[in-house]
Amino acid sequence: MAESAAIIAAQIAEAIKASGVIVKVEPEVFAKLLARVDNPLVIYSQGGLISTHHDYLTSYKGFAFFARADEQIPLPSTAEVIVAEKIWIPG
Repeated sequence: MAESAAIIAAQIAEAIKASGVIVKVEPEVFAKLLARVDNPLVIYSQGGLISTHHDYLTSYKGFAFFARADEQIPLPSTAEVIVAEKIWIPG
């Protein structure tokens, strides 16, 4: 059992290394961040089994920012949006 826990922990660590730095922020912070960028690229996914949630991912100054919201975040009209089947964040 301890061996399988160690294997899972190593797999999570590798996934985090592969994905780089991801900063989770509140939806309001995400919206303010997008307002600072002229033509933001936003990856969007809608999910949820019992209730719907909206996932967003964008990059800013070398960091990836992620937000999950119950309601859709208003995006700037200049945003390029890519709809993904799912956004998976390690950890």
